[in-house]
Amino acid sequence: MHRTAPSRRGFLFATAGAGAALGLAAGPARAGGRHRPFGRHGSPSARRTPKTLYVDPHGRGDFTSVQAAVTAAAGSGWTLVLAPGTYRETVTVDATRTDATWIGASEDPRDTVIVFDNAAGTPRPDGSGTYGTSGSATTTVQADGFTAHRITFANDWLRADHPDWTGTQAVALKAQGDRTAFHHCRFLGHQDTLYADTRALGHFARQYYAHCHVEGDVDFVFGRATAVYEDCHFRTLDRTDLAAAPYGFVFAPSTAGANPRGYLVTRSRVSSEAPDGHYKLARPWVPSSDTTARPMLTVRETHLGTGIDAAAPYADMRADHPWQEQRFREYRNTGPGAAVTVPENRPQLSRAEAAAHTRAAYLGDWRP
Repeated sequence: MHRTAPSRRGFLFATAGAGAALGLAAGPARAGGRHRPFGRHGSPSARRTPKTLYVDPHGRGDFTSVQAAVTAAAGSGWTLVLAPGTYRETVTVDATRTDATWIGASEDPRDTVIVFDNAAGTPRPDGSGTYGTSGSATTTVQADGFTAHRITFANDWLRADHPDWTGTQAVALKAQGDRTAFHHCRFLGHQDTLYADTRALGHFARQYYAHCHVEGDVDFVFGRATAVYEDCHFRTLDRTDLAAAPYGFVFAPSTAGANPRGYLVTRSRVSSEAPDGHYKLARPWVPSSDTTARPMLTVRETHLGTGIDAAAPYADMRADHPWQEQRFREYRNTGPGAAVTVPENRPQLSRAEAAAHTRAAYLGDWRP
């Protein structure tokens, strides 16, 4: 991750103005105050359903940590209501805990934050090596049918604190399940913020992100899921450690070659803290574990701000997998970053082709 303020780790105590610059500041709690931390979602004494658990870092719920509640919620169909606060921990929802729902009790996702600071290069406590990219995730969701509302998922590891490290990937959330949905959530980090992935190469997991905020710098939305991002905001961060562009890449899909659908971005916007033209919209990720991948990204009816390099919005991750051979397309985008100045660098869908790139086409029989 890259430094965008004197100390991003201080975000929870920032003022509203500083919080806007950091992207991580919590707003005032709106879940009913200290007497009703779960707001309209019930309480341990007025449980909405037998499978509803309440989490509050101040001890007013069933558990004080999210992972403790997840561990208790074995099987399918549990709901976790999270009171406003900061949950500094790592959380894993394994594949057996299907159809879970997490609800941030506040109307503002900035009030309920799950955050930790592992990076790919962070040594494991048991001495078995480093965490790697996947192991760096603050929250990992492997189960199908997971839904989250109004929660911030963050990784506040800073490159500036470890200038000699090479494992600088630091994931806020890794989602691997089918029928995974996030509504009004925030994903905050720097490199590899949101890992929209699958459990296995042949598992074409469908994911839906609606009215979400994602920010970062290098490949900060990446993975091989079939993922729809609708009415979302992608925010590229400034960098003080680089003297020249590009500062990074918004998307880095790694769609399996056999999967007919990868990432779809629709009715969204991309803004930037960085100087004009210092970011690429995307580059293809063909991982060593799947050299047959054909990354797919469609961006349609989305506003691309000045931070995107309009003349050359795509780049290669590796020379032997050029972006031109992948499945990158655009349709009716607006804004200075969408200007078609070099047509061969901006592959466009026809109107007939665009009809196959919709939320319904990507998600099939699932209606999140």
